[in-house]
Amino acid sequence: MAVDQPTVLVVEDELAQREVLAYNLEADGFRVLKAENGEEALLLVEEDMPDIIVLDWMMPNLTGIEICRRLKTRTDTRGIPIIMLSARSEEVDKVRGLETGADDYVVKPYSVIELMARVRTQLRRVRPATVGMRLEFDDIILDAETHKVSRSEQPLKLGPTEFRLLSTFMEKPGRVWSREQLLDRVWGRDIYVDTRTVDVHIGRLRKALTQHGGDDPVRTVRGAGYALG
Repeated sequence: MAVDQPTVLVVEDELAQREVLAYNLEADGFRVLKAENGEEALLLVEEDMPDIIVLDWMMPNLTGIEICRRLKTRTDTRGIPIIMLSARSEEVDKVRGLETGADDYVVKPYSVIELMARVRTQLRRVRPATVGMRLEFDDIILDAETHKVSRSEQPLKLGPTEFRLLSTFMEKPGRVWSREQLLDRVWGRDIYVDTRTVDVHIGRLRKALTQHGGDDPVRTVRGAGYALG
């Protein structure tokens, strides 16, 4: 898979709808995980943390509302955007879905084009670099669309891996990323790379960011990993 591909988990018990959604999301450049029930969805979240979840409300045994409630009460998953799909069109149902923690609510039958737009809107909030946005942190500017980085208005030369590392850091300044998390995000979940490789590329990133002077903005957190700022 492409390492910058955002991951979408589609939770839908109706096979046809699940496959249509997966097909369109993959065609639009997303990496797609599929679950046909709530139990499978929670297992996939544990194994392969998605960037966003498209979740059907009406499923047997474990409903979408209950899945949403569980994920939004956990510190490690509460930040994942959830788009709730439901045939319930009453305002009271929409309010209930949103109050449970859903970030958006789409009534069936829905337009796939509109749903894709809503996915991109939510993704823009949590992974702005993947949708070509410009990121800023102090005097550092990263343009995800043109793949250019500058600091204090001076262009910086970064390799592709260092660019992806910086994108990850700038999407969530202050967040501490472990080496394993950086490997998953920057190198990809299906590729084996030694964790020491992360340290090597962090060193290169630091060198690139300070090539025209200035303090090193990358912080080492002993026993935990790295953070920007």
